[in-house]
Formats: sequence, C-alpha cells, structure tokens
Amino acid sequence: MIKSIITHPGGAHKDDFLACAVLLSKYPVPISRCDPTEEELKDPQVAIVDVGHRHQAELNNFDHHQFLRDHEPTCALSLVLQKFEIYEDAKEFCGWLETTEWFDCRGPHDTAEWLGIDRESMAKLNSPLDVTMFQAFANMKEHLPGEPVWEVMKMMGTDLVSYVVSLRTRINQVAQKEEIWELGEDSGKFMVAFVPRTDPAIEDPSGGLAWRVKELGLEQEVVAMVYPDSRGEGYGMRRYNDSAALDFSQLSEESDVHFTHNRGFIAKTTATAMPRLKQLLLSARA
Repeated sequence: MIKSIITHPGGAHKDDFLACAVLLSKYPVPISRCDPTEEELKDPQVAIVDVGHRHQAELNNFDHHQFLRDHEPTCALSLVLQKFEIYEDAKEFCGWLETTEWFDCRGPHDTAEWLGIDRESMAKLNSPLDVTMFQAFANMKEHLPGEPVWEVMKMMGTDLVSYVVSLRTRINQVAQKEEIWELGEDSGKFMVAFVPRTDPAIEDPSGGLAWRVKELGLEQEVVAMVYPDSRGEGYGMRRYNDSAALDFSQLSEESDVHFTHNRGFIAKTTATAMPRLKQLLLSARA
C-alpha cells in the first residue's frame, strides 16, 4: 500500500504531474516535492516519481533518467501506467501520450522533427491550462488531500484511468457481438461494421465499434458502422472515417429514417431488422 508520493522539486512538467495524478487515482495520499532519501527509495510504501535514477516497479520507484540515451522514449508516466497494467491501451487510446514521452525524453527540437512540424509550432500547442496547473504544482513543496491542486490532480488521474479501462471494456464487449457485413456486388462492394442491441446495453457502442474496426485492421475496408441508437429503439448509421462511399442524406425520404444530416455522414432509423438495415445502407451509396 502506497502511503505517500515523492517527486522532484523545481519546475513541473506534464510527465511528473500526470504520473502523480494517475497514482492518486488509486492511492489518495500526500505528494511531497523533494529529493528522496535512500531509505525512501527502498520503501515500497513511498512512490518515487521522476527522480531517484531507479526504475523498480516492485518498490514503486518510477524514474527514467537513468535509461540510455537511445532508449525508446519512456517517461515516468509510462512507467506508472505499466505498473497499472494499462500502458499499451493508454498508448493506443490517448494520442497525446507518445508525444508526451518524446517531449520529456528527447526535448522540443527532436519532438517537432518527429511530428513533422517546426519547433516554433510546438509552443503554439501550450495553453494557460498547462502553464497554470504546472506552476501551481511546482510552487508548493507539499500537496495534501482537500487542497485545490491535489483534488484536481486526483480528478484528472481518475478520469484518465477510467477512460482507458472503460474503453477497453467496451471494445471487448463489442468484439463478442460484432459482425462485418459485405454488401453490394462486384466493384460496388463495401464493408460495414455492425453491433446489435444487447442486454445489458453496451455503453457508447459506436465509440467501441470504431476502435474495434481499427484493431481488426479494417480501416481501409469498412466504410460505415451500424450501432444501437442511444435515443431510441432503432439504429444509428455513421460513415467510418468519413468515407465518401455512402451519403446518408439520400435516405431523408425513407419512412423509417427520422434523421439524416445534410452533410451525409450520419442517419438514424427506427428499423431494427437486419435485412432492412442492409437495404438502407445499399440505398445510401454515393
């Protein structure tokens, strides 16, 4: 059981801030900003974050500065997420994570080059939210439960962990029920990902289905998704990656279609029978 968290004094960065925040989601304990003692480094009840020159997950030491120069970008946040056994999912679901690793380990110049942008553009990605939170975290030597910065950090860490875990759950639920439809003939064939209504219902089935298509490696083949409508008994139909193969605005006159966006990327129908859903998809071909 972790009873306290220690991270380095001085300036704060996204890495140490979020690593501590993730730890708070499970261990709501005080945070001290100081150099750890040898005794603290050997105590598994004290989590040492981004300082100490040791990565020993069994002792809750999460520093990366001792890694070799050409080591794959890995920061303290990476190590904490690995400890929580959600790192691979976090890296897949959170597009900002790999950039954070690069920035913390390789600096702004190499990160800008890796992203394919100029260094000046990196500064344009900052906001007062980043500056204010990191300064508030850095300006105090100790952060205690009930204090504003500590509470915000705990909220952010809890939200991040919950997002990653719940999305993996939804994807796994979708994987148990998914169907991939091949519709049309010859050169007009196209693929659609479908998930039926379940009891209990899958939370945000369209989001889970979109990630599942990616995991199946079908991003180039699937042009649309069909999923239970959260506002009714029917189904939603949405273009995948905004594929131009389907234009759902063409369904606006169908009696069982009660909503189509004039940009053609989504439609809602009261239809529930698979043959009718497939017929609507065929009618939406651009």
